[in-house]
Amino acid sequence: MSQTQDRWETHWDAGHNWALVLAAGEGSRLQALTMTASGVAVPKQFCSLGEGSSLLHSAIRRAQAVAPPERTCAVVADHHRRWWQALPLDIPTTNLIRQPRNRGTANGILLPLLHIVHRDPDAVLLVLPSDHYVRNESVLAHSLRRAMVELQGDSGHLILLGMTPDEPDPELGYIVGEGADGSDIRCVAEFVEKPSVATARALIARGAVWNSFIFAATGRTLLRAFEEHCPDLVGEMRHIVGSESATRAARLAGLYEDLPELDFSRDVLQRSPSLLQVLTVPVCGWSDLGTPRRVGLTVSRYRSTADIPLSTAPVTAFVDLAARHLQMHAG
Repeated sequence: MSQTQDRWETHWDAGHNWALVLAAGEGSRLQALTMTASGVAVPKQFCSLGEGSSLLHSAIRRAQAVAPPERTCAVVADHHRRWWQALPLDIPTTNLIRQPRNRGTANGILLPLLHIVHRDPDAVLLVLPSDHYVRNESVLAHSLRRAMVELQGDSGHLILLGMTPDEPDPELGYIVGEGADGSDIRCVAEFVEKPSVATARALIARGAVWNSFIFAATGRTLLRAFEEHCPDLVGEMRHIVGSESATRAARLAGLYEDLPELDFSRDVLQRSPSLLQVLTVPVCGWSDLGTPRRVGLTVSRYRSTADIPLSTAPVTAFVDLAARHLQMHAG
């Protein structure tokens, strides 16, 4: 066993690795592909790319590269109950953390973070969205484990996973790392959101990577970042999470009524630059399925090729995004 593998196995045996899947978004930009015959837009995490399991199922399986089912959580929206309640997600029901409403990605991370650290103060978290497609999961899994291993020796950083670009895509965010020494883990110099194609090409030439919004951090480090920028919110939400379960849902709903929308990247990450490192993930066929264009690119590159078989898993999704895309562009 290599030294890296030995460090990973030691960390796994410690029993503090957790994974958090973000699955409470609306996916409004994909409504043209997710609308049912009855006119209901299905949130994209409950859709699939090709026949088989939903994107949420794929994310949960991806998360289990670093944490077992009993330490894998998903944050979902109360008003999406019809979808998540109907799917066999293969994690304990107590690990489904429900938001009363969507109040931005920062609140969507803070609530489940507080639940996890309440259960395990020594938690080390991998946080990942539920709207990604990955062609080569084993390559990404290796980088996910690498990030968790790195936190053993340096628990004070938040490690962002940056995807090696294969084109200058103007719909994605970019992370520029400091220096050019060839290291695959660097401090973060800057973020650039949705640049022009020309700017994206120049960023890639500087070694910039795509911002996947996948990251790893200890629970304590992540909580400190929130406390620095929104301490009152952390205090209120922590009090509710630690309260009696009989009143918790009602109190949380009351808090969410007046919560401001907070964006995790803008309101937390980019205001905490000294915490941030970026780990470069080798090319793995990663795609963010955030827009119809991204879905179309992914379908044309991967799902339409003869060497990519459709999933043989039972169908556990409400809409097949690939089939919808092909139907809309037939002829």
